[in-house]
Amino acid sequence: MAAAPELREALAERLRDLGIATVTAQHPQVFTVEEMMPHVQHMKGGHSKNLFLKDKKKKGFWLVTVLHNRQINLNDLAKKLGVGSGNLRFADENVMLEKLKVGQGCATPLALFCDQGEVRFVLDAGFLEGGHEKVYFHPMTNSATMGLSPDDFLKFVRSTGHDPIVIHFDEDIK
Repeated sequence: MAAAPELREALAERLRDLGIATVTAQHPQVFTVEEMMPHVQHMKGGHSKNLFLKDKKKKGFWLVTVLHNRQINLNDLAKKLGVGSGNLRFADENVMLEKLKVGQGCATPLALFCDQGEVRFVLDAGFLEGGHEKVYFHPMTNSATMGLSPDDFLKFVRSTGHDPIVIHFDEDIK
């Protein structure tokens, strides 16, 4: 479920206010990376897969953004985040709507401007260290993909009050 159009406009306004240039491609509504890629493969750079998770013990919420072709093992991720194996689960769509104002298929770090500090943001180091000219995310809707430079993306995320937890998913768990 896409966010209300006024939230997409609020995102665009926030990016403009930060002096961030973006490129956007409209496409049919998609709910998986596999559905999305044929529509955006011409856009060179780092495309994203986003998981909205909860920590069942501490009741915390996590938005995890990884490169689109990355396989994620939730137990391994939980260990990397120090929450204990078996403690991360997919959060309910209603919680994502409450915290990030987007629903299923629309999870995006660009929605962090809607969060009141309750969601921790985990970012795949591959977005920052992969030499990507652009990194791509849904702009509050799963019927579009927006690209911005990695530096501008970090500038945006930090402007929302989130300091990303950058993880090297290629490294073994210590």
